[in-house]
Order: sequence, then C-alpha cells, then structure tokens
Amino acid sequence: MHRGLFGEIVTMALDTLRLNKLRSALTVLGVVIGITAIVGMTSLVRGFDQMLRDSIRTLGPTTIFVAQFSGISLASGRELTDLLKRPTLTVGDAQAIQDLAPSIGMIDIMLGGGPGPQINERLFYGDIRTPTLQVLGTTHNFPEVQSNEMAVGRFFTASEVQHRRPVIVIGQEPAEALFPNTDPIGKLVRLGPERYTIIGVLAPRPSPGGFNAGQDRIAIIPQTTYQKQFGIRAARVRNTGTIRNILIAAVPREGVTRDQALLEVEEVMRIRHGLRLDEENDFDLATQDAILEIWDQVSQATFLGLVVISSIALMVGGIGVMAIMMISVTERTREIGVRKALGARRQEILWQFLIEAVVLTSIGGILGIVLGSAVGIGVHFASGFPVSLPWWSFAIGIGFSASVGVFFGMVPAVKASRLDPIEALRYE
Repeated sequence: MHRGLFGEIVTMALDTLRLNKLRSALTVLGVVIGITAIVGMTSLVRGFDQMLRDSIRTLGPTTIFVAQFSGISLASGRELTDLLKRPTLTVGDAQAIQDLAPSIGMIDIMLGGGPGPQINERLFYGDIRTPTLQVLGTTHNFPEVQSNEMAVGRFFTASEVQHRRPVIVIGQEPAEALFPNTDPIGKLVRLGPERYTIIGVLAPRPSPGGFNAGQDRIAIIPQTTYQKQFGIRAARVRNTGTIRNILIAAVPREGVTRDQALLEVEEVMRIRHGLRLDEENDFDLATQDAILEIWDQVSQATFLGLVVISSIALMVGGIGVMAIMMISVTERTREIGVRKALGARRQEILWQFLIEAVVLTSIGGILGIVLGSAVGIGVHFASGFPVSLPWWSFAIGIGFSASVGVFFGMVPAVKASRLDPIEALRYE
C-alpha cells in the first residue's frame, strides 16, 4: 500500500470518527482508563522506587546489619511464626562483634530501628508539641555508622550512653516545630514523662524528588536511657514469640572487604547463639545489595500486577472497539459495496477499517497518557510524593493502545473486506 493511499485512509478514518463523536468517545473509554492507569501508576511506582533506592544507598555499600529477622527471610519463604521464635539480639551481641571480629571497625546498636514494634512519641516544649516522632536508642557511633551529619550541636558521647544521661538529639522536623526562631541547644523538652536536654540537631537527610518520607521526624536518645524509660531490656529472649526491635549495624575497617567482614560477623553470632554446624542461622545478615535485591522482587511484582490490572481495562476497551466496529461495518455496508464496485480491492477495505480502529484506540492512548501524567504530577504537587515519567511508559501506552486496535479491529476489518459487492449494494 503506497503512502498516498495510506494518508487517504487515515483521513477517512478521522472523518468517520469526527462524525460519530459520542460513539467514538464511549468506544475508547476503556482504552483511556487502562492507559491512564498504566502511565499514572507507573509514574508513582517508579518515583517511589527511585526514592527508596536512594534511601537504601545512603546506608553505605559495606555496612552489615544484623537483625532477629528481616524481609530477606520473609522473601525466601520462611514462616513468620518460625521467625518470631528466633532468639532476640542483645547489646552483648554488638559488643561481641566489636571485640571478636577483627574486620569490624565500628559498631552501633539501634533500639527501635529493626523489625517489631516501634516507639512513637511526641516531644513537648512548654505548650508546643510535635507530631508523633520515631524514637531511637543508639550508641555514640550512630552519626558515623549512618552517615548522618549534625546541623547544630553535637551527638552524645560514650560516657553519656554508659551513665544513662537524659540527653536527646532531634531531627529537623521537631526542631522546626518546637524552635522555629530559637536555638534549641540546651533547651529542656519532655518525652513521655521524662525530661531531656537537647544537645544536637541532625542535618536534613536527602529527600529524593523533594518528598520527605519521615526521615527527619526522629528523636534519638542513648540506648541505655531508652531501655530504662521504655522498659525494654536488650537481653536474650528465646523461643517465646517475643520481638525486640533491635538492629545492629557493623562497619568494616578500611581496606577490609565486606565479604570477609560478613563471614566474621556470622561466625561470632553463630557462636553467641550456640548453633551447631548443621543448624542454619537464627538471625539475619543484611547488606545494601541484599536489601536492593529484595526490593527488586517487590517492585517487579508490583509492576507486573499493575500491568495485569490495566490490561483488564484495555481488554474491556478492546471488546468495545470490536463491537462498535462491527456495528460500523453493518451501517456502512452500501458504502463498502459502492467502493468495491468502483474498483476498491479487499486489501484496501481491510486497511480502511483496521486503520480506523488503530486511530481510534491510539487517540484513546494519547488521552490516557495525558491524563495519567496529570494524575502523577497532581499527586506530586499535592503531597510532594516523588514521580517519574520515563519515556518508555509513554511508548508502552501508545504501543498497548495501538495493539488493542489491531487485535480487536481485525475481525470487523476482515468481515468488511469479504463482503460481496452485489449483496452489499442491495443492503438496506
């Protein structure tokens, strides 16, 4: 089919759609909904995916995390009831890793930073209070292990941890809420029934896409003070279904490979837990790569589910296209007979109706892309949620919509091309 004939067929298809605006709009509605879902949800999922990846990368490529259990065990198919029976971690575990693993240069223990129930409280300063904050109990190594910088003030010392001093370091959000125009250092605030002296404010953490996922809504106190105030003993509890929200972070010494450090940490923990050679680990070791691998599985499954759900809407839209095109073939039977009598070939009739279906669904695809992009951008401006609009999501939208036109438009087009010209001219 030469270019001139193709252009003429496209023009005829557009004229036909313009003469039947309402019918055409109803026909492509399913396609529009499906493509809107694909583009809109892809923009949000991709934006969140990028934000989470950037957050995971801030953990450090060599840092090793030890937890009672994590998403790694859940992703490998372990039963949650079995994971809950694992022994809890202790401050002694962290100290043993520091003393017995030569490859480890620095260690931190975070109470409230691992799996299990978190402590969420408000800070009070006079009549002012903050939103609910995540409260962590850590050692003096927290800023270096987590690569956190101080905006003002300092972090607490090893001596303050040892002596359970009532000192607190807060994130940017509580600092702005309680002290918008005042230096917070040295101020007394109330956390639950206890009073703490503010000694430092953490610098803002990176917010990919401008979206703050609560990483600055935090308050940190010495882990010994945390245990005292909240009645949490970081001691060993075995096989009772107890969860101690404890996370140990270990950073290898400079020049030591992560794999070597990982083996040493695993060996120390197995000895601490009294495991035999034939017994598997009753704790989890996680690294940046392992966490990213788990997230890859989750994000791929999410995207696949999104495509399946959107495909249902596209299939419904495609069935509508086929039904309307069948009606159109019936209504234009005499027109087809006249065209054939004037010398139009079967191939030209088939292309006319097939291109008409493709044009119809492609217009729906373009509308879906516009609406889907508007949804993503609207959510971003309303909530700050990160969005990503990759070019391939637009290509998928156009490709899917055109494919729907080809697949569901083929039957009506074939029917139109096979009409007998004499019978078509007699049709009333």
